[in-house]
Amino acid sequence: MSEGDDIAIESGSVRSLDGGLNSAAVKRKPNLPKPIVAFHRTELDQILRLYGRMVASGEWRDYAIGHGTDKAIFAIFRRASEMPLYRIEKDPKLARKQGAYCVVGTGGMILKRGHDLGNVLKVLEKKKHLRVVE
Repeated sequence: MSEGDDIAIESGSVRSLDGGLNSAAVKRKPNLPKPIVAFHRTELDQILRLYGRMVASGEWRDYAIGHGTDKAIFAIFRRASEMPLYRIEKDPKLARKQGAYCVVGTGGMILKRGHDLGNVLKVLEKKKHLRVVE
């Protein structure tokens, strides 16, 4: 520092020698963008297996994937031009409380919520009809 400088650095902030805080010179972290929430490869594998079975049976026809800063959504459609039949959502903020995964129906009603994606997806499985064969 030169003779004319009267600034000292104390504990990460810049302070003038007379005791005043110089807020213009305080170093701040750069504004980093929020991380995007997305489905992991193993999660997508479970979802797409179920989707493939339901497409093969003629129940579902289209899907859409959305990733955001707060949640990831896999939307399932019966036809491409209508509202989603189901939405599979991943919300990491709820991971410790109610579970990160949920299945939402057409009307916005939550059909199932939990910590394990496999158990949450069971609500979408087709019920096997048992019949008596004579």
